[in-house]
Amino acid sequence: MKYLGKKPFSSFHLYALSLISGLLMGVTVAPVGAWFLAWFALAPLWVIVVKYTKNTILPAFIWAIAYHGVALSWITGIYPMDWLGVPALPGLAITLFCWSFISLWGGILVSVWAALMVRLDQEKPWLRVLIGTALWCGLESLWSASPLWWSSLSYTQSPHNLVILHLGQLSGTTTVTAVIVAVNGLVAEAWIYCCTQRRTLAWAGFPTCAKCPSRRGAKEEGSLRKSFVNPYLVVGCSLLVISHIIGFVLYNQPLIQNPDTNLKIGIIQGNIPNQIKLRPQGLRRAIEGYTEGYLKLANQGVDGVLIPEAALPFFQRNLQQTSFLKAVREKGVVAWIGAFGERGNSYTNSLFTVTAQGEITSRYDKSKLVPLGEYIPFEQILGAIIQRLSPLDEHQVPGLPNQVFDTPFGRAIVGICYESAFPEIFRRQAFLGGQFILSASNDAHYTAAMSDQHHAQDIMRAIETDRWAVRATNTGYSAFVDPHGRTLWKSGHNTYEIHAETIYRRQTQTLYVRWGDWLMPLLLGLAGLGWFLGGTIK
Repeated sequence: MKYLGKKPFSSFHLYALSLISGLLMGVTVAPVGAWFLAWFALAPLWVIVVKYTKNTILPAFIWAIAYHGVALSWITGIYPMDWLGVPALPGLAITLFCWSFISLWGGILVSVWAALMVRLDQEKPWLRVLIGTALWCGLESLWSASPLWWSSLSYTQSPHNLVILHLGQLSGTTTVTAVIVAVNGLVAEAWIYCCTQRRTLAWAGFPTCAKCPSRRGAKEEGSLRKSFVNPYLVVGCSLLVISHIIGFVLYNQPLIQNPDTNLKIGIIQGNIPNQIKLRPQGLRRAIEGYTEGYLKLANQGVDGVLIPEAALPFFQRNLQQTSFLKAVREKGVVAWIGAFGERGNSYTNSLFTVTAQGEITSRYDKSKLVPLGEYIPFEQILGAIIQRLSPLDEHQVPGLPNQVFDTPFGRAIVGICYESAFPEIFRRQAFLGGQFILSASNDAHYTAAMSDQHHAQDIMRAIETDRWAVRATNTGYSAFVDPHGRTLWKSGHNTYEIHAETIYRRQTQTLYVRWGDWLMPLLLGLAGLGWFLGGTIK
């Protein structure tokens, strides 16, 4: 077994170290928000993967379970599920299954990374850092193309480290993830190098402790010690500083706003608990609350009003009979309404544009549905085991991937709830001319930590696309975010609120919007070339 120091670590030590470092990475996001830990919390696992090649997969799996399990623990907020008619014990079983499943899914990602690192064993540390970074970014990109995705390493920095998040304007989340993984890899290699040099000093006859008496002449010992400058630590610190300097430059770019592009947008946070949302009490409360809020905002002179995902739980054909649409026709202020669309015998979770005349002129259907929440993967197999969580009898179906959303004020970028975790959806709409972001969500069945993480995702999307973002949720957190990721206003949690802010339509295109995630294939290409020229497959 390869090992560091005088004695090899036991398996228990490896597992404990993996667990602790994974937990540290898990608390980088809400509710703790210790974002700075992300810059070294992966390093212990890296050392284990490099030096303990016979015991790699399980420590990697433990690390990932700890990270994803802690970061996504808000999923347990779906319990109790009595409002869906699910008894206590089955509801608990479903909750634990969901939490376990998403943690295991993340565990597979990191385990695959560790297995590939061992398989592509490379004795050159610099090339090892390049390969490790490229593999992680490639796997994150692959996972983000799947139906189940949320916890990229990049989101550990949102919303606190806005400077580094601006690297997302270059190549999306891959840029931020690459820097985090590379810095961690360099920290790990610095530790390995340090341990190696300590052994070299010992073999040369010098003590490895400053308190021990010298065995050689002080001049000769000092000369040898000076030759052991840790290049990996120097490069790691330099990469950390330089990446933040680049981000700082992007962060301080002035937001040049043309007064002709301004829009005063209002949001309504209805605060309708899911327990009553589809009952007569909840329907009355929704109609009354959203209509009253709309009238108040219209009287404040707003240009448009955004309400949350499925705020009015009606099909499109029934919206015209609601008092909300009557208020729109009376006040003549554009509204964006979260409701349900129809597609054959199925339905869609949609956002509709209602013009000043009360006509529905555009529709966006949610394209990324929540597995187990809005649809059952392999339903013919799992449907008999897991009760469908959707409140309607018909099957919910996803929207098409190439949708655009035109409004009376120009084209908008739309994200409905879970879609906030998928940057490509926002990038594509920005590339096709989207000028501002409308994000509609319903996080009522989760804890405040989930709402904070959801807000953090929308902040990243605003920065990457260089767009103003309006976020309306059912119970919080609703917010307004500028293109630099700064939150202008943020609602309370589990409160009814209305608010209006001025945003600006923008037509700029960041490097990421124009070229997409170009860094990931570049890293994989460089890593493959480096391995081919300098490495061997075991």
